[in-house]
Amino acid sequence: MYHIPVLLNESIDALNINPSGIYVDVTFGGGGHSREIMKRLTVGKLIAFDSDSDAEVNKINDDRFIFVRNNFRFLHNFLRYNEINEVDGIIADLGVSSHHFDDASRGFSFRHNAKIDMRMNKNSDFSAAKLLNEYDEIELKRIFQNYGELTNAKHLAKIIVEKRNKIPIKTVDDFLIAIKPITPEKDEKKFLAKVFQALRIEVNKEIDALEQMLVHSYKSLKNKGRLVVITYHSIEDRMVKNFMRSGNTDGKIEKDFYGNTDCPFELITRKPIVPCAAEIEKNSRARSAKLRIAEKIK
Repeated sequence: MYHIPVLLNESIDALNINPSGIYVDVTFGGGGHSREIMKRLTVGKLIAFDSDSDAEVNKINDDRFIFVRNNFRFLHNFLRYNEINEVDGIIADLGVSSHHFDDASRGFSFRHNAKIDMRMNKNSDFSAAKLLNEYDEIELKRIFQNYGELTNAKHLAKIIVEKRNKIPIKTVDDFLIAIKPITPEKDEKKFLAKVFQALRIEVNKEIDALEQMLVHSYKSLKNKGRLVVITYHSIEDRMVKNFMRSGNTDGKIEKDFYGNTDCPFELITRKPIVPCAAEIEKNSRARSAKLRIAEKIK
């Protein structure tokens, strides 16, 4: 089962769909966003990306639909391969699907014991187990500090190295037992969520992929084309916000000869759109969601 898309109507409306336009859903998953886009197209076309083989079974049987079994970091290349130079809109829902958390065999959740895997692309040879057993202490500290924003990243990295030198970390339970001495009882779930987030981001190189996708989105959008992104944690949200405001993920504002801000996008909403209380009550996943919208102007 895949999650019900958060902010579904708001995000589809944000694309400002032209029925004969070309659109891209870079995070196909269960196809929730794609199906809504297809409803609004006549002779238009939709291209959907997903590197997970589980998502491919949800692809839409329609001549106007193209499924690309690959990571969205290759957005521009695959559009060119399909002889598409420019598109009218791009949508990305960056959250991890409940499908991945609920499928114990995928090793994404601390709620289920299984091989600690976390690969979005099952064909990849790099898993969370490989990371935990092979990264040195400095590398481990980096990912927990940068991607989990953990204050005890150094201590966490040290204890992982100490434990794995005695017994290799192969399963979720192996890992939980290894880090139990520094897992706070009061905020255990919050702490573990950050730890597992950091591992998942590194295993799937999510930050690099997101940066490449954002850069490719600019290359691929028509003038007045829309970029619509739903984020769930501060790291990716900061990148998206910076990119929409400045044209780069660092947020560095460039100015022209006259001192005017030289940004290739115009923000459609100054502040992100967030789910209403009713949606959060129905779907706890919505609690951290933020929808950001920008239009290409240069």
